Amino acid sequence: MTEQQTSPSPLNYQIPALRDLGAGRAMAIIGAVSLTAVAFLFWLIYFRAAAAGHSSAVVAALPALNASLNGLSAVFLISGYRAVRRRQYARHIAFMLAAVGSSALFFVSYVIYHSFQGDTKFLATGVIRPLYFFILISHIVLSVIVVPMILTSLYLSFSGRMAAHKRVSRWTLPIWLYVSVTGVLIFLLLKLFNTPPAL
Repeated sequence: MTEQQTSPSPLNYQIPALRDLGAGRAMAIIGAVSLTAVAFLFWLIYFRAAAAGHSSAVVAALPALNASLNGLSAVFLISGYRAVRRRQYARHIAFMLAAVGSSALFFVSYVIYHSFQGDTKFLATGVIRPLYFFILISHIVLSVIVVPMILTSLYLSFSGRMAAHKRVSRWTLPIWLYVSVTGVLIFLLLKLFNTPPAL
């Protein structure tokens, strides 16, 4: 028998405690966690001064690590989508949890980097500048939106509300994928074009 024929129903993976939690309470928790995470990042980037006097090769390597984690998330998301289309639910869940894990590691690495380095200014001029800021702003806005969507999709899945999970995930997947891919693209643009303008 193939894996597709033997893969258990997605309902087999539900967590009863999440179903018993109730949708209203779950949405309140998801909203509070998402708002806290976004508020913390806003404070970190725009109000907290970066640590002074550091010269760490580890910190300097974090942007490349962040881009790699974003790239991994994109790979896991595509793999998870392919798996669910084939009704390989165990594989789908493994890939989606891997995407959550890589995104969570990205968050930790991002916080560490910005705690030491602060915000990175884009110095390039010309047509690349508005393109960079379009990608950056859309990346930031959609990353704020996608956090509660990811948490909601996870909750709906593991609470056994599969019809609602499918509806939410139809929007969550492309937005999450866009955020992951543009995270890599932002790193590449900074690496390739972030040079001071000529005097």
